[in-house]
Amino acid sequence: MSTIIGITMGDPCGVGPEISIRALAEMPEADRAQTRIYGNLATLEAAREAIGVDIDLKPHVVDLPIEGAPLPWGQLSPVAGDAAFRFIEKAVRDAEAGEIGCIVTAPINKEALNLAGHHYDGHTGMLRSLTGSKAAYMLLASERLKVIHVSTHVSLQDAIRRATTARVLATIRAGNDHLKRIGYAAPRIAVAGINPHCGENGLFGTEDDEQIAPAIAAARAEGIDVHGPISADTVFYRAYSGAFDLVVAQYHDQGHIPIKLVAFDTAVNVSVELPIDRTSVDHGTAFDIAGKGIANHGNMNAAIAYARKLVAGRAKQG
Repeated sequence: MSTIIGITMGDPCGVGPEISIRALAEMPEADRAQTRIYGNLATLEAAREAIGVDIDLKPHVVDLPIEGAPLPWGQLSPVAGDAAFRFIEKAVRDAEAGEIGCIVTAPINKEALNLAGHHYDGHTGMLRSLTGSKAAYMLLASERLKVIHVSTHVSLQDAIRRATTARVLATIRAGNDHLKRIGYAAPRIAVAGINPHCGENGLFGTEDDEQIAPAIAAARAEGIDVHGPISADTVFYRAYSGAFDLVVAQYHDQGHIPIKLVAFDTAVNVSVELPIDRTSVDHGTAFDIAGKGIANHGNMNAAIAYARKLVAGRAKQG
């Protein structure tokens, strides 16, 4: 299995090209030799000039065409949305063929993607579709807090409907398997309640008792060290303080808010249960600063480091 990391440069009008090059330029030579950027060379050269680094990009770039490249920085464009999709598609196919070991995605713009006719809720949905996967879970990982989500980019009403016993159980299993893969012998997992105070014995809703608690009982019967449901207003603090290795969040904002609070610049977005490995920065395209050479690449460095951990872990298993 390949140990090469494939970075998709994201929306050509955003900060993805800049943070990709900054990360590449700072790598030790041995790591750089194990890195490819899936993008557009003309755009990456423009980004290189914007940030003022001296590096030969050609050996490290899988160059895909964009009409009119480089496109203007910071502008919403269906051309850019289509290009961002094609970078990811090519990286996925190479990952499936074993030519790269993990994909690291720079930010895409969902509106540009949809304007180009690629109708996905984001990277995870797109990757699920491209790989033919039935399920994929979003895990946000930081040093002291890790969160996996039962649902993500759906309305709050839909999120409540999706919090079925089967889906919660599947999320617990996925999180447990992933943590074991990255070195946790017996992961300690907490499941957040969906209602205030987990429904307070039905006073504020019955979903926690009727849908979530049975999933936890089933997971415990399988030998998973899982606890809950635990009120969401305390469970993240407890996990951050060391009581749990992972929290199962019921919906997007429930999991994202605590992670963004404690690890805004360093949290890594990981796709779990796909047939290929993928990590990502956990920020947007930042059109307002694109092309100015000031974008912070710390989150990209963290995503690359996590990708290398996944590749190394798979090599040990293999």
